[in-house]
Amino acid sequence: MTNRPRVLIIGGGYAGIMLAKGLRNSPFQVVMVDRHNYHAFQPLYYQVATGGLEPDSIAFPLRKMFARQENYVFRIAEVQQIDTENKTAHTSIGEISYDYLVIATGAVTNFFGMKEVEANGMSMKSIPEALDLRSLILQNFEQALQEVAEGRDSLMKFVIVGGGPTGVETAGALAELKRHVLPNDYPELDLRQMEIHLIESGDRLLGGMSEKSSADARKALEDLGVHIWLDTRVTGFDGKLITTAGGEDFYASTLIWAAGIKGALPEGMPTESVGRGNRLQVDQYNLVKGHEHIYAIGDIALMAGGDAKYPNGHPQVAQVAIQMGKTLSKNLIRLHNGAPLEGFSYQDPGSMATIGRNKAVADFPQGLHLKGLIAWLAWMFVHLLFLIGGRNKLVVFVNWVWSYFTYDKGTRLIIRPFKRKKVAEPAAQGV
Repeated sequence: MTNRPRVLIIGGGYAGIMLAKGLRNSPFQVVMVDRHNYHAFQPLYYQVATGGLEPDSIAFPLRKMFARQENYVFRIAEVQQIDTENKTAHTSIGEISYDYLVIATGAVTNFFGMKEVEANGMSMKSIPEALDLRSLILQNFEQALQEVAEGRDSLMKFVIVGGGPTGVETAGALAELKRHVLPNDYPELDLRQMEIHLIESGDRLLGGMSEKSSADARKALEDLGVHIWLDTRVTGFDGKLITTAGGEDFYASTLIWAAGIKGALPEGMPTESVGRGNRLQVDQYNLVKGHEHIYAIGDIALMAGGDAKYPNGHPQVAQVAIQMGKTLSKNLIRLHNGAPLEGFSYQDPGSMATIGRNKAVADFPQGLHLKGLIAWLAWMFVHLLFLIGGRNKLVVFVNWVWSYFTYDKGTRLIIRPFKRKKVAEPAAQGV
């Protein structure tokens, strides 16, 4: 308990931590809850999944991050429901009251209602999911050693759905594994049989970037041997067969889903506050529609119409979350002091995606486009810059340098074997 007004932050992603940092030495008590005790750097999940990095090199303990911030309190908890009338959050550790509630829960994978794909496909929206995918990839090759030709083909075929940055970067990482690493680990297998397919429902890759970047990324992936399928929509996956609307089906054991996300919406928020993509509708001050003391920032926030450049809401990327967190921290202090508020205005620093060694694309404001080695170096610099913790920056940099000069990824470990969840059979109908 405290006599300070309490700001309750749900979520320890970039939006949440930037808000909490901005409220340091403020008149508020800052309480953060998250289901994990760490902040994770999502853009590098695919490197954990493909053996390039260990998870502890892209995660940082939240308690350590705020160890010297006296007005900060952290609890591991899952928020079960928001009671907006009584200004209370019901959590797995009890009720937490608030004066101001900030929802920074981020996003989860969107399977667009395809339960079969959700049950059998692999996603990468958390470190545990990235570790599961890494285990499955390696288990496939271990099992392929025991299989006859037909079963081996399915185990060595990887289908990635979604041609955005995550899909492109994952396809490139798998292609480099095939070219440089797996032949040494599995000399008994003919790695020419390994196939990597990238499926995109749109007419080009990297739809959020320039057409130059799309074309350059496609050429780089094709040079690495990735099969690209545009204007193709996946309709099902039973664990063995991937079906598409266009009629092109794939027999494969592994489907990696990177085709969409939706807001991770807590229970209890009124439906009139929810907009497109399961995101909370907010005004230019990140205040949730219909509420006076509830804010939303980051991937969960939909500020539609507030910016002419983004009529359907801002992109769900780290930079938006960082800037929203910083702006809201200033506005809460202004609100407490009775000063005028500042509307959120996103400053786009650019977009980039890496495909592999010396292969990347980058778009910056004013139409600047980079590709190849210089874009790859820029990508490395930016990602190191935004990693939290000096140790993490050093470990990731050393891993990248080691991999570059040795053509090796040193974390091909099956720490915990992956087991697919059994899908419940439909109940028998009575007569």
